[in-house]
Amino acid sequence: MGSPQWSRGVRLGAPGSRTTRLELFYDLVFVFAFFNVTALTSQQPTGTNLLRCLLVLGLLWWCWTGFAGVGNAVRADQGLLPVVGFVTVTATFLLALSMPGAFLDEPGGLNGPLVFAGCYFLVRASQLSVFGVVARGDPARWRQWRRLAVLPVVAAALLVASALLPRRISGDGAATALQLTLWTAALLLEYAAGVRLGGTYWVVVSAGHWAERHALMVLIALGESIIALGVGPKFVTGLPLTWPVVIAAVLGIAVASVLWWAYFDTLALALEQALHRSRDPAHRARLARDAYTYLHLPIVAGVIFFALGLKDLLTEVADPDNPDWGVPLGGYWVLVLYGGVSLYLLSLVACGLRALRVLRWPPVLAVLALAALAPVGARVSEVGALALLALVCVALVVVETRGQGRRRHRVRQLALAEQEAAEAEQSRWRREHL
Repeated sequence: MGSPQWSRGVRLGAPGSRTTRLELFYDLVFVFAFFNVTALTSQQPTGTNLLRCLLVLGLLWWCWTGFAGVGNAVRADQGLLPVVGFVTVTATFLLALSMPGAFLDEPGGLNGPLVFAGCYFLVRASQLSVFGVVARGDPARWRQWRRLAVLPVVAAALLVASALLPRRISGDGAATALQLTLWTAALLLEYAAGVRLGGTYWVVVSAGHWAERHALMVLIALGESIIALGVGPKFVTGLPLTWPVVIAAVLGIAVASVLWWAYFDTLALALEQALHRSRDPAHRARLARDAYTYLHLPIVAGVIFFALGLKDLLTEVADPDNPDWGVPLGGYWVLVLYGGVSLYLLSLVACGLRALRVLRWPPVLAVLALAALAPVGARVSEVGALALLALVCVALVVVETRGQGRRRHRVRQLALAEQEAAEAEQSRWRREHL
């Protein structure tokens, strides 16, 4: 029969496992995917395209959640898993390639919406096949898995139905509304049914792995904001590096740094510690689902919107045909820029409430300040709007860091003690065996 740690070609996960290098390789495709998400709305800044961006991001996040769940249940770099992973990551890359045409099939080439639907189904089916192998030994989990396996079939069918709508629907309000309805139904089916059937999905074997995977994804999203700030098609043609460009770059990095601090300084550590303290499997599964799978989606979405607001900003500021400090930001883009940061901060507050039962008031006050400053930000130049955002964000970090006091010290000292203990144990093992 073989070792009980092995189940039909996969090696089961362990409570102390962490993120593998192979999983980090898989995440590289999501760097590209997140960057492509913004292409859905950056060229045509409309409310409809913003909703499309959210729908695609929601399905993309669900695909990534499957990667995180698989890596927690089994060892992603052992047995047959690397082969399954390479197939899945290829399908994910094709999914990302099809994103710009996920809603509208352009003439020439393959049908973009059908490619998206097919790749989405392939990714989800590959992930669920691994869960099926693990669940075979438990009759209750096997019955639950069979119900869960129906979801990607129905979701993909809804996406295919939307793909069969007439090619040119951009000017047809009824057809566009029907398409968005089908996509929304697919998204809600996966997320809502996941609450009822997620016992197979959110069995958190390693709390450290689960927390680390989600923290790394937030880090990847923050990296997208820096890429969006620095990458502009006109910079490669030699636009000048002026003082307004330098100041705008410093302000953009300052906001991105604040977003990093707001999550990683204390909250990420406290969330992981709460997950470790949860000994009951059912309670841990609910906490992992709510605080991580569901509430980390708006965290990532907020960063993506922030990145969308920064996209081409330096290019426009450097353009000699524009005013020195950029053109007025406008209502739509101030909503995307300020709204993205606000969504990020409110999601952090929600995570703290769900996992720690602590309400963090400084982020709430920062969101209220951004709402009050939004009309001003829409009328001033791009650099001026970014400066207002940076001012609020830096003030938030100063106030919250000074106000946390003993609680912050306790969380960080506990995390440091855990790290030092793990390092000491690893050093002891290496001295004995290597």
